[in-house]
Amino acid sequence: MINFITRYFTSLWAFITAPFRAMWRAICRIFPPREFTVMDTPRGNVYTFKQSSFWRFTKFCGKIGLVVWAAWSTYVFIYHRPLLQKRTQQLADAQAQHTRQMTDLQVYLEKYNELTRNLNVIDDKILNASDLKDSEKEELMNNRLKTWGELDFLRTRLSEMFTNDEYTAEYTKLSELSAEFELTRAENTALKRRNAELADKMQQIATADIQIVDQVSKLATENIDTLRETVKNINTTISSLGLTQTVLVRNANKFSNPLVGAAYNPLEFDEDLDPKYQKLADDLELWNGLKKLKTILPLGAPVEKMRVTSNFGTRNDPFTGKPKKHRGIDFAGKIGTELMAVAPGRVVSAGERVGYGNTVEIDHGLGFTTLYAHLSQTNVARGDWVRPGTVIGLAGSSGRSTGPHLHYEIRYKGVPFDPSKFVKE
Repeated sequence: MINFITRYFTSLWAFITAPFRAMWRAICRIFPPREFTVMDTPRGNVYTFKQSSFWRFTKFCGKIGLVVWAAWSTYVFIYHRPLLQKRTQQLADAQAQHTRQMTDLQVYLEKYNELTRNLNVIDDKILNASDLKDSEKEELMNNRLKTWGELDFLRTRLSEMFTNDEYTAEYTKLSELSAEFELTRAENTALKRRNAELADKMQQIATADIQIVDQVSKLATENIDTLRETVKNINTTISSLGLTQTVLVRNANKFSNPLVGAAYNPLEFDEDLDPKYQKLADDLELWNGLKKLKTILPLGAPVEKMRVTSNFGTRNDPFTGKPKKHRGIDFAGKIGTELMAVAPGRVVSAGERVGYGNTVEIDHGLGFTTLYAHLSQTNVARGDWVRPGTVIGLAGSSGRSTGPHLHYEIRYKGVPFDPSKFVKE
């Protein structure tokens, strides 16, 4: 190979460029250089221009390119333009079909939601209407069958829309969406069987509802009787305050604080419903009120071992010996005996009070307060919340006292009353 190159070519570069030089010589033979003369007649000047082989070859290539471009454009315009128009039309048709399908989907979904609401309304009427006539029940069941048929038809169409690539839109207006013909023609036996099963379940639900209402009513009545017995002993005292058990129960349901909970919202039912539901609601309201009243009222003794040394009412004053009204009950006890709150409430005062010595007063709500006097020590401060059994102080003999004891008062709207029934409830 090297011998061949050195024999016929002067160098390696000459060997590499030989094909290009051969091509250039061929171009020069086909497009030899030319000269042409241009005469400027008015001035008498003569101009000579020379066109090289490269310039002539370049002009030739340009002309060939223009010819090829014109031929290709003509071909595309004549042959491909109809194909392009066809593709454009197919795209427009696909977009139009997609738009119709989206319209169908929206209509289907709106109708589906409407049928679901109608079905819920029909079920509610069937479940809660106990005094329907047979003809009304039959009409409701027929409407239910019709609604279920329309729902099944819509489910079928929606499933086909999402799973069938060849699905064709059928509806564009809500007025065209009617499944009655499909239901009538198909005679949906599966739907009837499902309706029969549902009717049987509805009957079971109605039976269970009756049993539950009866059991809850019985439980509420028993608890109401028990709670009434609890507050029965204080009815006389309540009456002396100008109150009734009904008023206290109503106020108790409205009362709320962090220890007894929120106010009770009574249940109210439509008059067209079975009266047993409203009676049950009234019993539950009474039950809750009595239970809350038992919690709020200061019932019970403030000391663990109760020994009364002086009752409420007129007595001889231990200092003057003259008759004087005693506003509470005195409990015997040693200094340091623990004194307990009898009901939940908030401390409204704790400290020295003229004649009473060290005192603690607790507001229990509904206008009732308790007062502990002659204490040797107070364990709570004003604003504290206390629960039943909380030790609020220790017995003593502070203030106007002849010896260690607890002076205990229960007040309604600031006025003391005989607390004996509350203490011995």
